[in-house]
Amino acid sequence: MRLQSKRIIQLVSNDFEDLELWYPVLRLKEEGAIVHIVGEKAGEKYIGKYGVPIFSDYAFSDINPDDYDAILVPGGWSPDLLRRFDDVLSMVRTMNDQQKPIGQICHAGWVLISAKILSGKKVTSTPGIKDDMTNAGATWLDEPVVVDGNIVSSRRPPDLPDYMREFINVLG
Repeated sequence: MRLQSKRIIQLVSNDFEDLELWYPVLRLKEEGAIVHIVGEKAGEKYIGKYGVPIFSDYAFSDINPDDYDAILVPGGWSPDLLRRFDDVLSMVRTMNDQQKPIGQICHAGWVLISAKILSGKKVTSTPGIKDDMTNAGATWLDEPVVVDGNIVSSRRPPDLPDYMREFINVLG
C-alpha cells in the first residue's frame, strides 16, 4: 500500500458534495492512508447534498496540521461554510507553507481563496467559480485535474479518478 501510515485531514461541513468527499476518503484508505474527518465539532453528524451522512472524528480546534501529511477540501456548498472558520484557513495556510498536498475539487477553491494561497497558481474548479479563482490571482484551466506544486485541483465528480490519481501521486 503506497500511502501506509500517511495521515490526511478530510474537512467536512453540511452540504458537502457526497461523491467529492466519500470517493477520496475511500480511495485513500484503500492505499493505506489514515483519514480523519474534521468538522466544526467532534462526533458531529454532517449531511451531504444528496443525504449521505458522515461523522467527524475531530473538531477543527483539535487538529495540529503539523501532525498530518495532507488536507482535502470537499466540494458542494460546504466550502462556503468552511471558509468562515479561522481554524480551517489556518490549517490550509500551514499545509501550504509546509508544501504539503492540498486537494480541492469543485467549489472547494473558495476555501483556498479565503486562505489567500492561490496567487500565481494554476488551478481548476467548477466553472461556476472560475471568476473567483482568477480574481484571487490564479490561472484557471478547464481540465479534469491540475497539479501546481502541492495544490491538486479538480472540477467535478466525473473527474474524481483523475483527481485522486494525481493527489495520491503527489502525496506518495
